[in-house]
Amino acid sequence: MEKQTEISQLGEFGLIDRITSGLENKNKSTVRGVGDDCAVLDYPDTEVLVSTDLLVEGIHFDLTYVPLKHLGYKAAVVNFSDIYAMNGTPRQITVALAISSRFTVEHIEELYAGIRLACEIYGVDLVGGDTTASRSGLVISVTCVGDAPKESVVYRSGAKDTDLICVSGDLGSAYMGLQLLEREKRVSNGDKDFIPKFEGKEYLIERQLKPEARKDIVRELGEKGIVPTSMMDISDGLSSELLHLCRASDTGCRVYEDRLPIDYQTAVMAEELNMNVATAALNGGEDYELVFTVPLHFHDDISKMRGIKVIGHMTKPELGCALITRDGVEMTLKAQGFNHMAD
Repeated sequence: MEKQTEISQLGEFGLIDRITSGLENKNKSTVRGVGDDCAVLDYPDTEVLVSTDLLVEGIHFDLTYVPLKHLGYKAAVVNFSDIYAMNGTPRQITVALAISSRFTVEHIEELYAGIRLACEIYGVDLVGGDTTASRSGLVISVTCVGDAPKESVVYRSGAKDTDLICVSGDLGSAYMGLQLLEREKRVSNGDKDFIPKFEGKEYLIERQLKPEARKDIVRELGEKGIVPTSMMDISDGLSSELLHLCRASDTGCRVYEDRLPIDYQTAVMAEELNMNVATAALNGGEDYELVFTVPLHFHDDISKMRGIKVIGHMTKPELGCALITRDGVEMTLKAQGFNHMAD
């Protein structure tokens, strides 16, 4: 086994130097990155977007089955996703860690390998952060700064009656990946030599452990001159996000069950678990796909875009928010996604 180094041997600043060495800035807006009291950013004549996500061990991730490199990658990407959901471009991140004594320098280097990989792929600069001790496991806080032209920023509040509701990718697969990981953890009963059964379901595992932000969708919408009227990323479940959009925009909505994009592996896993696959798609969360609205006259343009599906439309607010089932039954849409504050 490779020799492990106690963090106390390096100290806070030694650790920071080790995990941030060799960083090269990619964005003109990064005037000064790691190495001073503050990062210095320059954003003339543009809207600045800022997002922060907090990941807590035991609440948001389980290191029994989440590799540290994957965790670092995911921690960065979910923040990038928030910036893309505003129709912006992520430029810089800062990372703050609270680390318990069971983690070594090599563990933190592995975590940062994932963060740095995400930054490399998405063209984002790592410009600062902080580290401290923790008595309760690992805590990761990532703040992302991005930008967008003033006329291009998309809020939750711009949707109008009759706007089309669109989603990227497929839904429910990340949730099914989580169910699969949890099932195999229970079956393993702590046996370190246990070999989990993931054959034929690798896509579900990837969607849970290594999500991707939909930079491609934002870019293609821009190339086609389509600015959504409202948009969110799907982190807590489609139902929850739609209700947020409707509340902010003062609209209702109609979503059709038979239009929900669902991957084959998701459907198979739902059947194995005796679970309604539409429920997983609506409430599973962590897909990090985009749900957005566009005016009705963009229907033909949107329909030609690969990876986007029209799943319904906005309505007048008095009509409420509903799912139309495959049998034509209208059911009230409810937010049943993951509640971080629940016991």
